Amino acid sequence: MAKVTVRYWAAAKAAAGVAEEPYEAATLAGALDAVRERHPGELTRVLERCSFLIDGDPVGTRGHETVRLTEGGTVEVLPPFAGG
Repeated sequence: MAKVTVRYWAAAKAAAGVAEEPYEAATLAGALDAVRERHPGELTRVLERCSFLIDGDPVGTRGHETVRLTEGGTVEVLPPFAGG
């Protein structure tokens, strides 16, 4: 398990009610499961439309269960937004 910071942007930030928070997970899938558990409701729906950066690198179409997290790393949660 790696300790990571999950940062929320735009609609994800509004739905979470915080800009960032710490999690422990081995993979992106594990981190997102923990996020959904902590924030049931609107954030769960927003996550379905998000893209993700891990330590600045786009996840793209890779399976979230295959994306390993590193100790002290960052997961950026980027919902679609107008103009972007």
